[in-house]
Amino acid sequence: MAKKQPEAAAAVDPTGWMVDNDVANFLLLHQKEVLYMCMLGYTFLHGSKVFKAVPKTASVSYKLISMILACTGGGILVPIFLNKVPVPLANDAYPIAILTSFACHYYFPVVAEVMNLSPVVKSLVVVFYELVRAKVVLTFTLAASAAIAPTTFSFPLFGPIICGTVAGCGGAFLPMNKGLDPITNGLQPPMSSAFVGATLVHLFLNTSLSDGVINAKEKAHLHLALLFITVGLVSAFNMKAAKVKKE
Repeated sequence: MAKKQPEAAAAVDPTGWMVDNDVANFLLLHQKEVLYMCMLGYTFLHGSKVFKAVPKTASVSYKLISMILACTGGGILVPIFLNKVPVPLANDAYPIAILTSFACHYYFPVVAEVMNLSPVVKSLVVVFYELVRAKVVLTFTLAASAAIAPTTFSFPLFGPIICGTVAGCGGAFLPMNKGLDPITNGLQPPMSSAFVGATLVHLFLNTSLSDGVINAKEKAHLHLALLFITVGLVSAFNMKAAKVKKE
């Protein structure tokens, strides 16, 4: 009777600790409860920016539509590029989060004031905001990579990067009457971080850089989230190096 061959040893992941812990589970938004909580933070921070920018005399409908476009701009534009259903129509959780945050800003403006006065609260909201943005950028970069056929290279190069970038900052350009005004003085931090993040993730997952990497997608997502959180906190608290004075 022939002897049974020993089973092949399971592949050992030397970097598995990155995603195999509770912190990574939170940053990657694996639980729906965490995702919904972060969506509230995401829409609340957008609402804070919208209510600061729009005139105080503007109508309720104007403020609400402006907030919807700010929160889901990238989720509207990129699906149109890819011939898919826009996010606010495809996921009911986003409209619920937007309406909840809008009600907080409209009826309880003191909540936004508390966020601006408390560094701890502001940091938490920024983290929630950036975690959702990282998920959106990764999702649409991968979706574009799957939907766009390769031409010059073995994989589509610029299309997914552009889609990922727009997904992470498209709301800044909506409504369309803004034109290119949002970048008159240069790229805002969410724009530059979305471009850098989408580029690095796309190149990592589609080149030999990810060869042999177990759970490459999750690890790329984790690093993208950490990048966005870092840039978001630096921008929120204006932690910039002082300019050197010329003598």
